[in-house]
Amino acid sequence: QVQLVESGGGLVQPGGSLRLSCAASGSIVMLYVMGWYRQAPGKQRELVAAVDSSGYTNYADAVKGRFTISRDNAKNTVYLQMNSLKPEDTAVYYCTARRPGTNIYHWGRGTQVTVSS
Repeated sequence: QVQLVESGGGLVQPGGSLRLSCAASGSIVMLYVMGWYRQAPGKQRELVAAVDSSGYTNYADAVKGRFTISRDNAKNTVYLQMNSLKPEDTAVYYCTARRPGTNIYHWGRGTQVTVSS
């Protein structure tokens, strides 16, 4: 069973940085498409960034140039480095894992990120 546990969220001032981590069970990080989604109050959940097994990454337009997704296969961990944070980045951030060729997603429980002065 795939388990994903996020950490690293918190309160940060505008312009600050945070790094989120997602620890995965088993050796899935190198095999699955790993991603980060977020959901702000009153809004739909949206894709923030994703990385596949070949290392190909894609980002939401709103975070390009500010966020970086990466993975450490040896640690079965995926990261989301978030720089130049804005109040509109405030949301619950979820780690996901999707088996390639399927639409089956596994989700973590989420970690809260609040950007406020």
